[in-house]
Amino acid sequence: MWAGEWYWESYKSLFEKEGYRCVTSMLRFHDMASNDVPDPQLGTTSLLDYAKDLENEIKQLGVKPIVIGHSMGALLAQILGSRGIAKALILLVPAAPAGIMALRPSVIRSFLSVQTKWGFWKKPMRQSFKEASYSIFNLLPSDKQKEIYDKFVYESGLAASEIGYWFLDSKRASRVDESKVKCPVLVIAGAKDKIAPASVVRKVAQKYKAVSTYKEFANHAHWIVAEPGWQEIVEYVLGWLEEQALSENA
Repeated sequence: MWAGEWYWESYKSLFEKEGYRCVTSMLRFHDMASNDVPDPQLGTTSLLDYAKDLENEIKQLGVKPIVIGHSMGALLAQILGSRGIAKALILLVPAAPAGIMALRPSVIRSFLSVQTKWGFWKKPMRQSFKEASYSIFNLLPSDKQKEIYDKFVYESGLAASEIGYWFLDSKRASRVDESKVKCPVLVIAGAKDKIAPASVVRKVAQKYKAVSTYKEFANHAHWIVAEPGWQEIVEYVLGWLEEQALSENA
């Protein structure tokens, strides 16, 4: 959400050192500068549109990949996993699928400026810096917060509403049939996360209990991809992949 391929620079470097081939993706209408006027079609782009694009990209790889996603990307990973096209899922502080109520007070506060604009569910949207500082970057120094926020682009209001207000979505775009997720699933939470609270992420792990491993990091929040100490997350993921006999050396 709000990001591009740059999101994964730190993780990609470590995974490649371990011999993994890494492919990062750009979501539809996200290939723009942060100060660009967003494509009007972005506002009505669905999670299902994103998932379709990613599925097509995966099918061109010629192999079943390990799919790793963060936040909204981790919800897209769940959708892809239910389609049988991943050999493992790594869900970093995942957005919850339909059926799990995630609207905690901290989550509502995180999107307050968006939700108070009529028609937000069909318009491009973006958090204010103050909201991002509170909900996403709360463990980062202030200068680093601004540096990352200035890279953020607009996001789909429809996709956001499909996540937060799934009970109003007749298409159930964020629905995932857990019985169809057969591959190993690693679910990671940050105890200090305000936008994907650990209490919600635990329910995501429980949804896939037949195949999931849950790990909560006490000293991490939502920007788990580049917070101080982010390397320990990658090390844990690499260790889990080895245990699952999914490492490049297995």
